[in-house]
Amino acid sequence: MQLPLQEAREGHEGYVFDNANTQAVEQHRCLAASLDPITTSRLAATGVRAGWNCLEVGAGGGSVARWLADRVAPAGEVVATDINPDHLRARPGLRVLRHDVVRDPLPEEAFDLVHARLVLLHLPEREAVLAKLVRALRPGGLLQLDEFDIDYGPVLLAPSRGAAELYERFLAAKARMFADAGADGSWGRHAAAAMRAAGLADIDPVPYLVPWRAGSPGVDLLIHHTHHLRDRFIAAGLTDAELADVREVMRHPDFRASSCAIYSVQGRRPR
Repeated sequence: MQLPLQEAREGHEGYVFDNANTQAVEQHRCLAASLDPITTSRLAATGVRAGWNCLEVGAGGGSVARWLADRVAPAGEVVATDINPDHLRARPGLRVLRHDVVRDPLPEEAFDLVHARLVLLHLPEREAVLAKLVRALRPGGLLQLDEFDIDYGPVLLAPSRGAAELYERFLAAKARMFADAGADGSWGRHAAAAMRAAGLADIDPVPYLVPWRAGSPGVDLLIHHTHHLRDRFIAAGLTDAELADVREVMRHPDFRASSCAIYSVQGRRPR
């Protein structure tokens, strides 16, 4: 199958995470450490195996694409796409393409498995993109979306009341910047119904909550966001001193929180 190679674009207006930012490598590492166990366990349950053709949309650092390629090669192939694929490397069984899933076409009825993680929640055009991903599936093919619902994620224990309130202000500021960029922070809990409306069958949404404490991958990701998104946090009303303080809160041995809700949703295109 052929997908068009595109010239580099600036990306979607207002998109929060910039893949060209020097912080992107650490962003990808933290995402892989915190979410790959969930993603790959669900993908394994699809029965993905040698000979399958897979599409990984918004592949980022490529950890999931490489996991898939290890299972489908050499008879099958993973096509890993990103609007900025500079952090991806092709290898046997893994093809890398610069591709904008909103604007660029996808081949229809081409893939046994399509996967996207934390992509559609950021796209105002998420319903149209979902329809495009469904059309890219072969009859009987599987779509897996892994998405957040950031409306949930309470602090459970903090070294002080003020520390807990600062953490909550930090999460609220991040939610506002997502909304201002056109993201839907609650998309995770709506993804299953949207997949059914798009024509998929055998919809299987599985929610996950992960305990967060100092040193856990999810907390490392949040701490990284205080650096990666520093300018946006300042614009949202936090100060550098508050960002430094909330990092210390999340590194404190008494800190405990729940992750946001993580939804891994699978559906099958009818035969």
